[in-house]
Amino acid sequence: MPRMNPSEAPAPRYRLALFPLPVVLLPGAAMPLHIFEQRYRDMVTDCVENDRGFGMVYHDWDEHGPFLSEEGTIGCVARVKEHEALEDGRFLIVVEGTERFRIVDGVESESLYFEGLVSTYGDVPVAVQEDLIARRGASIELFRSVLSMHGDEPEALPQLDPKEELSFLLAQSIRVDPAWHQGLLELQDEGERLGRLDSVFRALLG
Repeated sequence: MPRMNPSEAPAPRYRLALFPLPVVLLPGAAMPLHIFEQRYRDMVTDCVENDRGFGMVYHDWDEHGPFLSEEGTIGCVARVKEHEALEDGRFLIVVEGTERFRIVDGVESESLYFEGLVSTYGDVPVAVQEDLIARRGASIELFRSVLSMHGDEPEALPQLDPKEELSFLLAQSIRVDPAWHQGLLELQDEGERLGRLDSVFRALLG
């Protein structure tokens, strides 16, 4: 039997609550949410009580129709960082995006909310890390140029470390159609993600 390369080994699968919304949560991003539908109230209660995340999936009900936990859909795990239970049962929460996931299959659930069998979804390995570090540095300079053009002080920026994953942090500053962010979320090459961001920054620079 041929020996499997560790990078080719199947990603571990696990069960995850799913929250389809017409917005995209990116890794590292914070997002406030108003939870009012009963099934998602139950979901938030279960996640808070059991200290676990749920999966946010980009889904526009008007455009895409019913949510069917389609195999291959890419989403982002949301961890509840703050929550406030209102008197009528609604929740005000703030979540933070963590790792990405891929839906392997929908699962039958005793809960009202959606659940799916998912696997982790990461980037393909980079051959030369130094090349990626230099690539990130170029994107940081473009981003700073855009901020300077709009009168923002570069010193006010969050710490941008070219030795760390950068694309999702920079993408949080761009307000575009959610489908664009979803496309970025699905890319497994940070250099390609930075290329898309650089195109936006260059367009803003005119």
